[in-house]
Amino acid sequence: MNHLPLEILRKYWGHQAFRPLQEEIIGSVLAGHDTLALLPTGGGKSICFQVPALCMEGLCLVVSPLIALMKDQVDSLERKGIPALHIFTGMHYREIEEVMRKALSGKYRFLYCSPERLQSPLFREYLPGLPLSFIAVDEAHCISQWGYDFRPSYLQIATLRAQRRDVPMLALTASATPDVRADIMKRLEFRNGGLFAGSFARANLSYHVVDTDSRIHRCVDIVKKMKGTGLVYCRSRKRTAEIANLLKLEQVSAECYHAGLPQEQRNERQNGWLAGSTRVIVCTNAFGMGIDKPDVRFVVHLDCPESLENYYQEAGRAGRDGKRAYAVLLRTPSTVKELEELPDIRFPSMATVRKVYQALGDHLQVASGTGEDASFDFDLNEFARRFKLNVFEAMYSIEAMEQEGILQLSEQVFIPSRLQFIMSRSELEYIEQQNPELEPLSKTLLRTYSGIWDQPTSISEKQLCRVMKTSLDKVLTGLRELQRLGMVVYEPRRENPQVRLLQNRVKADDLYINPDRYLARKKAHTERVRAMSGYLTDTGTCRTRKICAYFGDQEPGDCGICDHCMRAEKEHAEPRAMGELIRLVTQKIGEGHDRPDSLRRALPHANAAAVERVMQFLEAEGLMEWEAEGRMVLKKKGPG
Repeated sequence: MNHLPLEILRKYWGHQAFRPLQEEIIGSVLAGHDTLALLPTGGGKSICFQVPALCMEGLCLVVSPLIALMKDQVDSLERKGIPALHIFTGMHYREIEEVMRKALSGKYRFLYCSPERLQSPLFREYLPGLPLSFIAVDEAHCISQWGYDFRPSYLQIATLRAQRRDVPMLALTASATPDVRADIMKRLEFRNGGLFAGSFARANLSYHVVDTDSRIHRCVDIVKKMKGTGLVYCRSRKRTAEIANLLKLEQVSAECYHAGLPQEQRNERQNGWLAGSTRVIVCTNAFGMGIDKPDVRFVVHLDCPESLENYYQEAGRAGRDGKRAYAVLLRTPSTVKELEELPDIRFPSMATVRKVYQALGDHLQVASGTGEDASFDFDLNEFARRFKLNVFEAMYSIEAMEQEGILQLSEQVFIPSRLQFIMSRSELEYIEQQNPELEPLSKTLLRTYSGIWDQPTSISEKQLCRVMKTSLDKVLTGLRELQRLGMVVYEPRRENPQVRLLQNRVKADDLYINPDRYLARKKAHTERVRAMSGYLTDTGTCRTRKICAYFGDQEPGDCGICDHCMRAEKEHAEPRAMGELIRLVTQKIGEGHDRPDSLRRALPHANAAAVERVMQFLEAEGLMEWEAEGRMVLKKKGPG
């Protein structure tokens, strides 16, 4: 070990001390142990693999399903002067090969990779030679079929062990039940594993379930009354726009966010919220992963999540600075019934799945016996409309196929623009002489991107704007003109959702989905829904205690700040307060303040209505009576 972990933390991150459990997890990794780290949202999971990787020789392989998060972390590491690489869906073969050659060189400390890429022939060819220090598996709950976000591609991670048994593994997740934890360690073939689980209690986060007949109006009302930055989660994209527009009408700075927006617009809205120029983001669950904004004061759920795992992750984005924050879940009379109906909706019949599979093959125009590893732009709503399918049946049938490894649907895809020069240098010079206005652009491309003569190369139109000090429109017009003249092959970036076929198309009747696994996943989903329903309907348990118990954390007592605890405190406080007021009223009457006006003047800070109730109580209990002239006289209550 070249440097102590604390020195690394201070040098690169500027923190003076580790958060709870970080140091123990890092110590386990440095000792070469397989390690499962269970840290709540905002608990600093990335530090747990980034710091030990810098303490060790070699390359840390980070497996992550989130392309945006991979890019953000690689950019952040490189800004710190730490060399890092990443491979993600949409990269060209030659680009991946270049990344793998760099990874072999020993000059880089991190290689981020999506789980789908682990089984590609190119990756497996290079894997034995990579100078790996350890493998970090982020969002490790995705490997468990009993978890809430199972992804078949994660099952391939264990195959890394067959080729690299010398390399320890660190699995990280923010939320996993005891059964899912055991499944993670089993599937990743832990040998000498250690489990580090932080507390799920958030002492500053006040959980509330609020009953309402109109979620939209109640949501707007809550956001108007709340102070500071917040998030509002909705299930549908359409509703995010509706709520954001209503908030704007109420003079609240708000924007909507969902996976259907262009990448540039998503980035712009996310950055505006992070910078504080936008107060509220109204979003689907596409927003939030990997985003660490410490001063979020509230998270409101307009629609109920399907599981406590989802709810805990999303609500946990509030209050990471340790100051009081609120997580509000809106409940209507129909919410529980809607939850209980979900398993049958989420797991369609096999006949429905086969019908959707047939329609999908026809929509993509894939012939039987072909299609393996082909990718297509895919619009779910357009597909459902074209084949007259219920959009939810279509979506969940596709999800069933995805979980069986038949296909893969990626909603958030960013395939960067690519360009390659396809003419000789002498031909290029001739064209430039004939079209001098294009010469600055062609020269900039050649100077900025190496290998652009030999292969399609990822380019950034915005980077070209900055280098050339010109507008985006002019760059785009120039690139299209280069293509028209036959100088280049230019493929603009793509952001549409993608469906990738992992197997050749078969006849719909021959489509096989393992019935035992399918029913087991449905049963696990039903149990998660019941737990969420129990959270909604249990009025006798502290909200934090309820969440912690679900995740196997039995330590926390009552939080004291959720709606249950505050209600219980009020119920206990009212009798105490009334008893104290009775004592004060009888004392003042005994001191001669025996008329109502005099008594109220003697108790200037007491609520007048409460004093009136005490007088009525004393009379009803026979402890005080009225004399003819309106004076109060105390009596001792006799026996019997």
